[in-house]
Amino acid sequence: MDDKKNIVLIGMMGAGKSTIGHLLDEKLKDFFYLDMDKEIEKLAQKHIPEIFAQDGEEHFRMLEHQLIQKFSNYHNQVISTGGGIVENIENINLLKKNGVIFYLYAKVDTLYNRLKKTNDRPLLKHPNPKERIKELVKKREPYYKMADFEINTDNKDLVQIVQEILEKYETVA
Repeated sequence: MDDKKNIVLIGMMGAGKSTIGHLLDEKLKDFFYLDMDKEIEKLAQKHIPEIFAQDGEEHFRMLEHQLIQKFSNYHNQVISTGGGIVENIENINLLKKNGVIFYLYAKVDTLYNRLKKTNDRPLLKHPNPKERIKELVKKREPYYKMADFEINTDNKDLVQIVQEILEKYETVA
C-alpha cells in the first residue's frame, strides 16, 4: 500500500465532518477512518461533555493537541476533527504536514438546524445557541480558511460532497 496524504476534515460542528468522514472511509479501502472526538474520549475515558464539565475546555484542547501530534505522523487516514481544532495554529500546521485539509462549511442557519435537537455539545450550552454558533464561526473562520479546499455542504447531498472532496484530493495527492 502506498503512503497517501491524509484527508482532513475541518469545520464547525454540524458541518458534516463525521458523516462525510465515514462515507469517504467506505469509498477509500486503503484508508483508515479517525474521528478525533472519539479518540479523545478513548484517551480521557470519558465522554466529551464530561471532559468539559469536569476538566474544562483547556484540558480538552490539550488532549486534542496531543492526538494531533501523534496522528499527523501517519498516512492513509480520513480524519474528522472537532470544530475548535483550528484555534491552535500548531494543529493546522501539523495536519498539513501529511494531509490535505478540507473546510466543510454551511450557513449559520443550516448549522443551527442540524444541531438544535442535540444536547451533547458543550459549547452550545448557551442561552442563545444560534448566536453562539455565529460567534464561533466568526472567531474560527480565519483559521478554517487556511484549508487547502473549501466545500460548501449547504443543500448538497452526501454523495455529491464526497465526490467533490475526492475530485479535489486527486488534484494534489
